[in-house]
Amino acid sequence: MTSSEYLENNPTWGVEDSTWKAKQILKMFEKNNLELNSVCEIGCGAGEILHQLYMEMDKNVKFVGYEISPHAFNLCKTREKNKLTFKMGNAFDDNTFYDIAMAIDVLEHVEDYFGFLRNIQKKGKYKIFHIPLELSVQTILRMSPILYARKKVGHIHYFTKDTVLATMEDAGFEIIDFFYTAGSIELPGKSIKTIFLKLPRKIAFKVNKDLASRILGGYSLMVLAK
Repeated sequence: MTSSEYLENNPTWGVEDSTWKAKQILKMFEKNNLELNSVCEIGCGAGEILHQLYMEMDKNVKFVGYEISPHAFNLCKTREKNKLTFKMGNAFDDNTFYDIAMAIDVLEHVEDYFGFLRNIQKKGKYKIFHIPLELSVQTILRMSPILYARKKVGHIHYFTKDTVLATMEDAGFEIIDFFYTAGSIELPGKSIKTIFLKLPRKIAFKVNKDLASRILGGYSLMVLAK
């Protein structure tokens, strides 16, 4: 996403969801008692997720964000602080190794996502991924949500929980932990249809998380791997 098209379609670069995403990452850190001295995010966008983590975590932790879009990088630079820095360019051209390497809502954008997964293996001891689960009964029947995500935010791959985990294992990862995140329920609705689906999604999620994701959609998967 090096062109200006993404910025034109998403002028905030998703900053409004960053606090919520950072909370999900912190939940994974705490759930698995991870002691970290260095964290990198590949495809960090405007850098606000790292900024939120920086604000919440030990100030001795080093945070580095990598971004290939010059438009996003300009937003990143406004958030730099001591121990929070950003680099313009391909993260895999830099040999720095981190305690944890994160790809938050990135995999669905990457043309060669298997190549990306194999490269990120060399970037950190642990890896965290956040991936939207856009294949569900209702999205396939309607198709418009999938096509909208393709046009609006550049999603070119679509996953379920099972295909995400199988893909990780095929790429050589050891899955340590995973959980659903419910942005469609917990974040403000961005359309009338999203707002309309909030209640049935909430009820279904309480009854059976897997079925709620497969039938109604609107969830993502947070994965911790080695």
